[in-house]
Amino acid sequence: MSASDVAGEERPSEPSIEFSVNDFTVQVATVNGSGSQTANLVLLRSIFQMGVPVSAKNLFPSNIAGLPTWFTIRVNKNGYIGWKKKSEILVAMNSETAQEDVLNLDAGSAVIYDEPLKLNSVRSDVVFYPVPFDKLVADVSRDVKLRRRVRNMIYDGVLARLLGIELDQMEAALRKQFGNKEKVVAINRQALDAGYAFAKEHLEKRDPCLIEAMDENQGRILIDGNSAAAIGCMMAGVTVVTWYPITPSSSLCETLIDYLRKYRVDKETGKATFAVVQAEDEIAALGMALGAGWAGGRSMTATSGPGISLMGEFAGLGYYAEVPAVIFDVQRVGPATGLPTRTAQGDVLSTAFLSHGDTRHPLLFPSSPDECYSMAVTAFDLAERFQTPVFVLSDLDLGMNTWMSPKFEYPSKPIDRGKLLDAEALERIGRFGRYRDVDGDGIPYRSVPGNEMPAYFCRGSGHNDWGQYSERSDDYRKNVDRLTRKFETARNWMPAPIVEINRRARVGIIAYGTTHWAVVESRDQLKEEADVRTSYYRLRAYPFRSALASFIERHDRVYVVEQNRDAQMATLMRLELRAELVGRLRSVLNYAGEPVAARTITDDILIQEGYRVQYAVADGPSPHDAGVGGE
Repeated sequence: MSASDVAGEERPSEPSIEFSVNDFTVQVATVNGSGSQTANLVLLRSIFQMGVPVSAKNLFPSNIAGLPTWFTIRVNKNGYIGWKKKSEILVAMNSETAQEDVLNLDAGSAVIYDEPLKLNSVRSDVVFYPVPFDKLVADVSRDVKLRRRVRNMIYDGVLARLLGIELDQMEAALRKQFGNKEKVVAINRQALDAGYAFAKEHLEKRDPCLIEAMDENQGRILIDGNSAAAIGCMMAGVTVVTWYPITPSSSLCETLIDYLRKYRVDKETGKATFAVVQAEDEIAALGMALGAGWAGGRSMTATSGPGISLMGEFAGLGYYAEVPAVIFDVQRVGPATGLPTRTAQGDVLSTAFLSHGDTRHPLLFPSSPDECYSMAVTAFDLAERFQTPVFVLSDLDLGMNTWMSPKFEYPSKPIDRGKLLDAEALERIGRFGRYRDVDGDGIPYRSVPGNEMPAYFCRGSGHNDWGQYSERSDDYRKNVDRLTRKFETARNWMPAPIVEINRRARVGIIAYGTTHWAVVESRDQLKEEADVRTSYYRLRAYPFRSALASFIERHDRVYVVEQNRDAQMATLMRLELRAELVGRLRSVLNYAGEPVAARTITDDILIQEGYRVQYAVADGPSPHDAGVGGE
């Protein structure tokens, strides 16, 4: 259905609607535990199947069923997939928040609502579409339990009619969701049809939002970051998984277990070629992972901030005893319990220096499901190459939300086990010393039990080159200096930054992780609205590459965009940069638990650049009183 078709069919006697085609946001406001996730994912997938770029954000409570939850789908023909604060369409299903949700809309927005809520009296400057959900679902099924499960599919049918989504696309999405469960597909299709038929007969199209088919999603899939990371771990050859459940990382291990059971069982013997242990806590989980790493396994665990706090002692053991392991930290809002179902980037400093004493760990920062996959593979190689724990810092937004992603490529490089001692290496070095720096890169050779190479005693206490117990000051200093040298070697092995230089720009932006997507859009806003041209440095790993200093050096001001209060990444940079470069860093911070929006970045940079910015009421108090313009 095209815009002209809708305008002609729905409003023949009135002026045509100026349609917003493939550029709007739908927010579904329901309650936790109502089964709305299925309807929301079917809607998301239907639009995706029509070739239109989409992104989804799920804001849900951390405790019990019945509390408010919001699911936002952004449709954008230009491919902007960062979070947008304002929605053009609201599906209001939660009586507790319905009025507030309506009041937060801009004028001209549309509201699909459960008829008994009587929301049409709240405002006169939005479009209201009342729908008798209970009556419609009663005609679908007599089973009360079944009605509750399919009730939300009614609004999918209504939206399909109003937005121009083909019902066949909805059914295809249903089949993707439920597989071969024909009865389930059939009852949900009936609910879709009921919503669509009601909208066709009773709802006059009065809002501007419309979807038209595009061809922008070829070669793409829909997947969440945790599932992508799980696939990456399997492709990396993980053999030992130790974990303790914690939001938002649990689904990473749960998905990985499902894949391992399907693909990593010996067909001849029927025996698993992997081991999974749910530990009693996060402390034990990392301890087991290190034990497996010492024994030659490819081991990992997954956690979030509170688990990171508990892992400190074992992280230090892994660093000092030089034992490989991979730790996925799917970040959430802290400190303490914090907001378990809200996103953040607040673990940068804690993971970089986790443990007591002088400790530094390699960190990876994926920004997409594709990088969750590829960096999972890379993390295992780096852990074994540098014989140390490696942290992969995702976040709740990336880990638990559904994203568009390129299809994953099969790893092209062989597994890198690093300096694993063999007969040839032993002959070359003459004598095996577990902590000897033979090659000058700070990385010693290691052996694993059972490979017929010389053994060693692994200890976290003081030791010399030969792995022998020692409290001599010179032995200790020599050892930790070598660990520093090893960390420096790692710089050029870490994933390289993605850098875009605008030779006319005096302003640079640095971002990492999921902030990337908002920065992409913000850079366009800065150029279009205020002719502020920018260069961009997307950081992907720590230790930093030398390119970071070069990037800062060529710009007058560099804005570091982060989702934490204390500017943790900028702080980490200040520890390593020359003093004259430190003064060029400025921060753009977002730490309310919501994903950062492009508008937030743009306005903050413009204010710091000396422009006047008029804030929307929803954004809080206005620091200036005029529109965008240079001073």
